[in-house]
Amino acid sequence: MLCIILPREKTSKNRPYEYLSMKKNDFLRGVSVLIMKIIFLTIIAIPLFGLISRIITQIYSTQKIYSVDNAPFSPVAIIFGAGLRRDGSPTTVLKDRVAVGVDLYLSGKVEKLLMSGDNRFLDYNEPGAMADYAYQLGVPREDIILDYAGRRTYDTCYRAKYIFQIKDALLVTQSFHLPRALFTCNQLGINSNGVLANRRSYSRTIYSFWHLREIPATMVALWDIWIQKPVPVLGKPEPIFSPQDTYNP
Repeated sequence: MLCIILPREKTSKNRPYEYLSMKKNDFLRGVSVLIMKIIFLTIIAIPLFGLISRIITQIYSTQKIYSVDNAPFSPVAIIFGAGLRRDGSPTTVLKDRVAVGVDLYLSGKVEKLLMSGDNRFLDYNEPGAMADYAYQLGVPREDIILDYAGRRTYDTCYRAKYIFQIKDALLVTQSFHLPRALFTCNQLGINSNGVLANRRSYSRTIYSFWHLREIPATMVALWDIWIQKPVPVLGKPEPIFSPQDTYNP
């Protein structure tokens, strides 16, 4: 006698568990899709914001960039650090910045030079190396001011205003950096114009690196200025000029 055993029908007791399992799978699938969308948008949004930031600063600085010959008078030139060689001497990019600052001084366009750079380590003294080079080129020591905590462009501009109490300045750096420097210092309250320090043709590798670096650096600068507003290393005010100086507006 042949017996056929039919499959047992699922009871209603199992149905709630199946329903919950389906809901859980749908939820996990939805979370996975959401995470992928966030990752995708982040990959697109960050570079896009970097490019937009760069465009904003480029447009902002268009009418504020000069050569040494046609630069307006200003009481001080701010010279930004750009690294040292292994022997502690300025890099080629930094030498050109210092040399242009010296040209401004010797031509009577500025009264003082503010050398701003990094000095977090005993064997790395960026402002000191900049000052030594300016002195070799003919600037008296008493007209060279050192800012040892200019670790970033934002820090340099912030300290120039609140430590050295600068109101007006010429910013000396290369064309790839001037838009960010001008935007930052002006937004932080220093009436600034820029002077180009492109004194030679730099190697394509170095110049490409600096240009690419400016995209994330500019994005961070706008974030700092508009949103985060960090306070860098400060100290007691050290005004470069006294209130009686006629060239300090």
